[in-house]
Amino acid sequence: MPKLPLWFLTAAAACLVGGVALGLVMGIRHDFHLAPVHVHLNLVGWASLALMGLTYRGFPELSERRGPALAQFCLSAGSAAVFPFGIWLAISRGAPAVAIAAALVWFAGALLFLARLVMLGLRAPVGAAPRRDAVLAGE
Repeated sequence: MPKLPLWFLTAAAACLVGGVALGLVMGIRHDFHLAPVHVHLNLVGWASLALMGLTYRGFPELSERRGPALAQFCLSAGSAAVFPFGIWLAISRGAPAVAIAAALVWFAGALLFLARLVMLGLRAPVGAAPRRDAVLAGE
């Protein structure tokens, strides 16, 4: 799945654009009551998804098992999009259920990411590092 890092980075960039746009609107209006939505778009969406994408790029072995890789992407990217919307619902409508559900899905994606990294580390021979030429070539 050589395009998986790009999927993560594309989802991250979409969250970045949304977070920056919301930040601009809040700044222009001098109304910052949606700051938690802005923060989660930037932190959960942009920063975390981008780091996950770069991790998949740096350790292409993470993509070898297609099912867990896709599951982790769907959990992480999906919840990164829904979580800020849920926070908006909680702030604007007093309805936190979507935010809570999305946070739990995000947590599941983070746990899966951690488990996959640990398993990769356990499979690697002691002292082994990814081949630099393979990482640079995107293998």
